[in-house]
Amino acid sequence: MSNEVLFITQAIVSLTLALFAFRMGRKWLMAFIAVNIVLMNIFVTKQIDLFGMAATGGNVLYASIFLCTDLLAEHYGKKQAFKSIQIGFFASIIFVIMTQFMLNYAPNDWDFAQGAFETLFTLSPRIVAASMATYLISQNLDIYLFEKIKEKTGEKMLWLRNNGSTFVSQFVDSAIFTLLAFYGVPGFEEIWSIILFTWFIKIIVAVLDTPFIYLSKMRFFESDYLKNHNSRLGKILYKISEDD
Repeated sequence: MSNEVLFITQAIVSLTLALFAFRMGRKWLMAFIAVNIVLMNIFVTKQIDLFGMAATGGNVLYASIFLCTDLLAEHYGKKQAFKSIQIGFFASIIFVIMTQFMLNYAPNDWDFAQGAFETLFTLSPRIVAASMATYLISQNLDIYLFEKIKEKTGEKMLWLRNNGSTFVSQFVDSAIFTLLAFYGVPGFEEIWSIILFTWFIKIIVAVLDTPFIYLSKMRFFESDYLKNHNSRLGKILYKISEDD
């Protein structure tokens, strides 16, 4: 199976899992974001070729997070979407700190994993800083644009606020991360080609996620909380529970 087929398959599987996390409720969706953040920090060390250019293994997971925040913004409001960003950022900090402790334990004579740990978890401070800064900027921008488009279009044109916010924020994400992490580094002279290709990879996932956000409107995928909220009484109680 080619890398491209695997990439599309992985994207569909990841987006499907995000939709079922949404079905379980907003806390499950936030947990899904946190898990993706941790896995993304590991998978990014895997170097692959996609569509004739080099890429990393973390692209699908990172792009899937944008569907999650859009689902939260659409169904639970921007406060919950912003809260998910904070949870994801905290998960990333925990991952970075704890892996560094693990690296510095002296292995005993029976250990066989230290070399692999050093390969996976020895971090470049510049890349870590670029990754964390980019995550906060792009995710907050995505939610901001999603809400602004929704203010203009109301409940119509879900595809526009989903794709429009993601396309712009994903480009900002790719540009800021690549410039902060690799500008001036030997071997990364074609910086704008890297930015555009990375953006292209994420756009593929963004286009694939459009049917999934429409599926989230089906009653089957609504959590019990949303079913109650969409009732007449639930709409009254929603304002009380919004910050929970």
